[in-house]
Formats: sequence, structure tokens, C-alpha cells
Amino acid sequence: MPYRDWRFRIQDIMQAVVAIQMRIAGMTYADFISNETIVKAVFYDFLIIGEAAINIPAEIQQRYPNIPWRIMGDMRNVMAHEYFQINLRVVWGTIENSIPQLIPQLQDLIEREAIEE
Repeated sequence: MPYRDWRFRIQDIMQAVVAIQMRIAGMTYADFISNETIVKAVFYDFLIIGEAAINIPAEIQQRYPNIPWRIMGDMRNVMAHEYFQINLRVVWGTIENSIPQLIPQLQDLIEREAIEE
């Protein structure tokens, strides 16, 4: 697997989070589930989030236990390997409840790690 610095992976997560927010802006759950193109684009963003999260070093994950590293990776695994079990209501709930919290958590991580360098 090609090496990619974990800081770039944090940026990948942030970019995917922003992309999800932009894609679903102004949408209701009904709008979301009726637009297959948006649903699949959001799935791809979640794959990026999960793949990046899986590749964050353990010591960074341990320093920031409030970031749901494992959940992000698990969601990626379900979407990639058990796609037939995806529940769009759960995806929408994640978009509404968990995704907005990630940006300040990741920004805090970036700021703290920049100070420690």
C-alpha cells in the first residue's frame, strides 16, 4: 500500500465531510433516498472517510479518543463489503448527527498536532 502521511488523511476526511454536507444541503431524507446519484456519491465520501480513518496511526487515534475512528472504519467496511445491508435511515442519521461534529474535532486535532511539532 502506498504511504500517505496521516495529516493528509485527516484532510481527506475533512474534505469528504464537507462534500457530504454540500451534496445534501437543503435536502430532506425523502429527497436523499430518491436521488440515487447523491446516495452513491455520499457512499463514496463515507468510503474515503473510513479508509482514511483506518490508516490514522494508533498513537494519534489514542490521543483523540472522542473521534469515532472505529465507527468510521466500520461504516466503510459495511459499505464496501456488506453493501446489501446498508440502511439509508442510519446513513441519514449519521449525516445529520455525527458528520457535523467531525469538523471541529478534526480541526482541534490539526491545531494541537501543529503546536506539538
